[in-house]
Amino acid sequence: MRKPQEPDRRDRDLPALAVLALLSTGPRHPYDIHRLLIETGKVFVTGLPRSLYHAVGKLEKSRFIEPVGTEREAGRPERTVYALTSAGRDEVRRRVHVLLATPTADSDITYAALSFIAVLSRQEAMTVLRSRVEALTASAEHLEADLDSASDVEPLLLIESEFEMTRLKAERAWMSDLMRRLESGRLEWLDVFADQDVTKPGRTHPRP
Repeated sequence: MRKPQEPDRRDRDLPALAVLALLSTGPRHPYDIHRLLIETGKVFVTGLPRSLYHAVGKLEKSRFIEPVGTEREAGRPERTVYALTSAGRDEVRRRVHVLLATPTADSDITYAALSFIAVLSRQEAMTVLRSRVEALTASAEHLEADLDSASDVEPLLLIESEFEMTRLKAERAWMSDLMRRLESGRLEWLDVFADQDVTKPGRTHPRP
């Protein structure tokens, strides 16, 4: 049976994606990012807090983020505040675009892409969702054809394929409804990058 195309290893780095996406709302220190992940229930980011600090180090080395200052609270050590670079803004959009456009059976990848969809513009999100729906349709059709050609196989041996086809169709229906809600305005859009200087600390920022 044909399997969905998977994003590459860097695209699947969800702690790094979370850092990039949360910094898209403005400069933060890693402890604040950790707190937001817990408060907003981003359960797809595992291995906290170690994975988060590891991601910060990798992203800084790749120049997707940069230190822009420090903060100190009473009785606590000094904390480095990070912001997205221009390359980081492009990178977070690229990663969310790839994850949204490419269907995968890994639910954590899908949850992450949807969670951070607001780093895209509304128009780009609609384009990517349309591509995903088309890919889901193609995958479901291929799988259905495979099942039809396996009519002489005992049905019990094909139940995992039936499950996958049901999952693909259910996701396609939900994504199609999401597009309709966005198109009609029933679901209001939030562009976290709109009119924002992401390197200026101390602002009030929306949360994705």
